[in-house]
Amino acid sequence: MNVVEQIITFEGVSIKIKREDLLHPYVSGNKFRKLKYNLIEAKKLKRDTLITFGGAFSNHILATAAAGHENNFKTVGIIRGEELSEKIDQNPTLKKAAEFGMNFEFVTREEYRKKTTNEFLDNLTKRYNNFYLLPEGGTNSLAIKGCEEILNKDDLTFNHICCAVGTGGTISGIINSSSSNQKVWGFPALKGSFLTEDIRKFANKDNWELVEGFDFGGYGKVSEELIFFINDFYSKYKIPLDPVYTGKMMFGVFENIKKGFFKKEEKILVIHTGGLQGIDGMNIALKNKNYNLIQFND
Repeated sequence: MNVVEQIITFEGVSIKIKREDLLHPYVSGNKFRKLKYNLIEAKKLKRDTLITFGGAFSNHILATAAAGHENNFKTVGIIRGEELSEKIDQNPTLKKAAEFGMNFEFVTREEYRKKTTNEFLDNLTKRYNNFYLLPEGGTNSLAIKGCEEILNKDDLTFNHICCAVGTGGTISGIINSSSSNQKVWGFPALKGSFLTEDIRKFANKDNWELVEGFDFGGYGKVSEELIFFINDFYSKYKIPLDPVYTGKMMFGVFENIKKGFFKKEEKILVIHTGGLQGIDGMNIALKNKNYNLIQFND
């Protein structure tokens, strides 16, 4: 599989960006990697339905719907927020997932917090007998196996590898396939010290570190400064970033270059993990706040 790679320069530092976002229009970036071996396993087990979980603008929900459609699986999304059931047409992510044939179950936030309990899962089993369960965000051991394929032998020449962190699955796969003399930097998109422990469950090396301070207030939170950065980045480099993951990561990378943390003689690889589908939904929220919108105009 040939992945597009682009080289940009910022303040004299050369950065190669691996465009995983271009792997598939809807099963984008790390979602493509995470689903690959899970789909193989679901077929092996002769399951006919994929069931998973997510929020209103979840990349994972849309990716599962698209992948299920292409691979002849029925798909069910357990969606956090029962109020969304009457707003599907106003939600670009859920609307597109529905077009791919996904059926939804909208649950309260309280019910959603119970999604991993035996009671919740037993109830799913009673209603959907022959299904394959994918966790929220898609991270499991098979997802890690897929993410281990993000790096290739040519990437082992880089001193630093940077990626955004959500559930910790993608960075775990990257850590496992990196060389021990490389440093893997994760830029969390959300607050919470639990990420370190989650990564340690899957990562088999210690050559990594999380870079705190670039979550912009938490998961899905943005600022006018971040939106300006994303739009300015596109105007200069013609590479779109999303506001939840890759925008925050690249902002953090640039800030660390300004501080001299990354040196001009060092080689930096940045993983673009996708997530661009969420921009339409984010722009709705930005418009309601009278913020500037994310716009990729040539």
